[in-house]
Amino acid sequence: MGALHEGHLALVAEARRRSDAVIASVFVNPTQFAAHEDLGTYPRQEARDAELLAGAGCSILFAPDAAEMYPQGFATSVQVGGPSEGLETDFRPHFFGGVAVVVAKLLNQVQADVAVFGEKDYQQLMVVRRMARDLDIPTEIVGAPTVRDDHGLALSSRNAYLSADELAVARRLNGILREAGERAKAGEPAAVVEAAAAEALIEAASPRWTMWRSGARRTCRRSAGPWTPRPASWRRRGWGRPG
Repeated sequence: MGALHEGHLALVAEARRRSDAVIASVFVNPTQFAAHEDLGTYPRQEARDAELLAGAGCSILFAPDAAEMYPQGFATSVQVGGPSEGLETDFRPHFFGGVAVVVAKLLNQVQADVAVFGEKDYQQLMVVRRMARDLDIPTEIVGAPTVRDDHGLALSSRNAYLSADELAVARRLNGILREAGERAKAGEPAAVVEAAAAEALIEAASPRWTMWRSGARRTCRRSAGPWTPRPASWRRRGWGRPG
C-alpha cells in the first residue's frame, strides 16, 4: 500500500529473479479499512516510493486512485472462506473481503505470470492463494520471507506509528514467538505453548494488548486445545495490528 521499505523491495527482487519485467502497484485500498481505522493517516510517500521502485529495478509502477479502482456504481465483493476464518478476521471482519477484491482486480488487470506477496502477512498470503486457485486466476502466487530489522522486528510501514518505548517492546515480541515455535517443534502441547507465549506477550506489551494464536500452516485454522487470555490484561487497539 505504499510507504515502502526494504521488505517491499525484497519482493521486487524476488519478482525480478522469476521474471523478465516487474510491475508494482501502490494503492492504499479503502475497502480493507473499517471506519475507525487509519485510512486517512496511513503513511503515504508516493514520490519516494517511485524512486525506490525504480532503483530496485521495477519496470512499471501502477498507482491508481480510488475512483479508478472503484468507479461509481461498483457493487462486487469477493469473500474467501477457509484460510480467512479466525485470527485476523476475529478482530477485523472486513479486512480479507477488501484484500480479496482489490487483489482480484489487480491480478486481472496485470495478467502477470507470477505475483509475490510477503510471508509477514501469512494469513493474507493463504487467502490470496486460495482465491487465485478457486477463481482459476492463472497467476502463480509466491510467498517471500519476512524481512526484519537487526532486532528481529518485521519491517512494516506502520512501525512509523511506534514511539521509542513502543518500538523497544515490539522488538521483544519476535523472540517470544520464536521461543514458542521451538517449544511447539519439540512436542509440547499447543495449549501449553500458547498459554506461556500469551503470558509473555501480555507482560512485554502491557498495558497494551497483543493477539497471538498458533495455527495450521496451510489453512490458518487454530490449533486444537483451550486457550484463555487473562481478561484484566486483554485490550484491543483501535486499528487492529501493524500492516
